[in-house]
Amino acid sequence: MNDESTATTSTNFCCLVIAVFAMDSSQSHRGAHRERRQNERVDAGTDARMGARGKSWDARAERAQDALTSAFGTRLRRGGLRNTAPWRLRQAFAFNYWWLAHAVEVRIDGFTRTGDPSHLESARRLLHLLRRRNHGTLVNDYFDDMGWLAIALLRLHAVTGDHGLLDETVGLWEQIRRAGWNDTYGASVAWRRQQPDYKNAPTNGVFALLSARLSAVTGDARYSRAARDALAWLETTLVDPATGIVADGVNRVGDGRRDTDWVFSYNQGLYIGALIEASALPAEDALARAERTAVSAIALFAPTGVIRTENSRLDQRGGGDIGLFKGVFLRYLGELIPRLPENSAGRSELERFVRTSTDALWASIRRSPSLRAADDWSRPAPRVTFLSTQLSAVMALETRARLERGGG
Repeated sequence: MNDESTATTSTNFCCLVIAVFAMDSSQSHRGAHRERRQNERVDAGTDARMGARGKSWDARAERAQDALTSAFGTRLRRGGLRNTAPWRLRQAFAFNYWWLAHAVEVRIDGFTRTGDPSHLESARRLLHLLRRRNHGTLVNDYFDDMGWLAIALLRLHAVTGDHGLLDETVGLWEQIRRAGWNDTYGASVAWRRQQPDYKNAPTNGVFALLSARLSAVTGDARYSRAARDALAWLETTLVDPATGIVADGVNRVGDGRRDTDWVFSYNQGLYIGALIEASALPAEDALARAERTAVSAIALFAPTGVIRTENSRLDQRGGGDIGLFKGVFLRYLGELIPRLPENSAGRSELERFVRTSTDALWASIRRSPSLRAADDWSRPAPRVTFLSTQLSAVMALETRARLERGGG
């Protein structure tokens, strides 16, 4: 093909892409007011029909799953999810590997709640698209990204019995252990290949959590050792011994300093999740330490009952990676709460926070077109919202539904 025809073909393809996305966006705008009215009518009817609180939250979680598809789904990649709703060219081609890893988990949440195979098919399809976008592999340069996906793969293996998924989980774990683990600032996993001397909570929290779960599935002692080592590094390097609050990392800008001014909810959630899994290894007082961190995190991030913002600079825009943070926190709170004693003051506080947050979230998204969520769950969605933010909302509603059913 000559240069002129190549340029023409490329131009035509880009025009086609923009036209299809524009059609998606136009249809979204036309249906927005109609969907808002339907949301109000259907929600009132759902509450009246379902009666039981648990069933009502099951219905809300399912509607959030549907909204994820209708607001963020794309016609160009069946089962795929756009980065924003409505579509915006600036974000159209960005590849957010770790968002998609969480999207796989969110669809597994829906399957676990309902048994509906369409949720499972959505999870498999997202995995296929992630692999294809990542040049046919699941390996990338960021060790926390691979850890998030490995956690999703292990859950997908658990609900399908597909041993190939377990093999891929192990393959990712080995990539992280072999290429990411080193002794700089203490034996632990680096954030990414290009920065082996920067260590942080997301990477080591994910690795501890993944390792403990692999230990439970396989019985292999190397995974339990890795879980204990990563958790020990996290606790000695980044966890405040007085409050249990987890700082983000050490040596981010090459100065050897701990990022005590970078404190995010998902790091607290990961540490809580790792402690939950460690309690089965066993680890002394793991659940008590998890409870302390959870209570401290709520006091820090949500003094009014809802996490409003986590930007280290208040002039930064919402969405982006930060949009996912509190969803991760809520996910692991939902796993912790049923494991605490029923008469525990901490348990009561955590339950109250989950109820307050998700009540506010549901009240706000009902006022928004297509049930889209804002970063601040006490406010309606802005004109453009991010997939990361929506995934957090679905995680939170699935967590509330699971807790109302008495699950963990």
